[in-house]
Amino acid sequence: MKINILILALILVNSVFAQDFQGIATYKSHRKFDIKVGDNKQNSATQKQIQEQLKKQFQKEYILTFSKYESIYKQNEKLDAPSPSNSGIQIRVTGGSDVMYKNVKENRFTNKTEIYGKLFLIKDSLSSKQWELVNETKNIGTYTCYKAIFKEEVTSQTVNDKNEIEEVTKERTTTAWYTPQIPVNTGPQNFNGLPGLILEINDGKLTLICSKIILNPKEKIEIKEPKKGKVVSQEKFDEIMEKKNKEMMDRVQSRKGKGENVIIKVQG
Repeated sequence: MKINILILALILVNSVFAQDFQGIATYKSHRKFDIKVGDNKQNSATQKQIQEQLKKQFQKEYILTFSKYESIYKQNEKLDAPSPSNSGIQIRVTGGSDVMYKNVKENRFTNKTEIYGKLFLIKDSLSSKQWELVNETKNIGTYTCYKAIFKEEVTSQTVNDKNEIEEVTKERTTTAWYTPQIPVNTGPQNFNGLPGLILEINDGKLTLICSKIILNPKEKIEIKEPKKGKVVSQEKFDEIMEKKNKEMMDRVQSRKGKGENVIIKVQG
């Protein structure tokens, strides 16, 4: 059955790719959190406030502009209201200026991102995810979507019950819903590799779902690759982020211990 789905998708790809088409897809994001600050019962109110702040700050809207082989993905800019800090902790999600350019024909991407006031251009090859096509469908809007899953080991840093920073490795399953009715090999963020536009992604915590699609808009779309920033590979950027995250967690522990206000910046 999986083979039949793929054959159908490829037939649609060939028929539609004969035309020069473009599109604009709008996605909305939602994220689940499980963050603990200390181990005292008196922190329950603080933890609840942090969860609410993070939930609100990650409810974003993103725009994916795409053609046959290229795409640009970035946040729909709008002015966010400041978050309250009654508990002494204020959450700020960074990364709102990120621009992800993908070229599936050349199998590469460029991600413009800013961390701690410094602009980077992450240039690397597109990852080859081993998607498993699943015999399951659902409708998203007017589009029939097919399910695909991808499993990987993910390591993250957390604060344990002893208030110590430790690394935790878990298996993460990412579920994608793609539609061969829009036969482009792309999707939100860095996701690609399926025979149709990815309309929904869920990795257990983050959900991105398409809420609107415009195909062949009247005004021709111009997709420009980002040019400004320090060029680094994905591996080098991950090393930089790991170091910065550890520094941030050290500061949080130190300042909370002194009773000072803490601003937590989270990469979006």
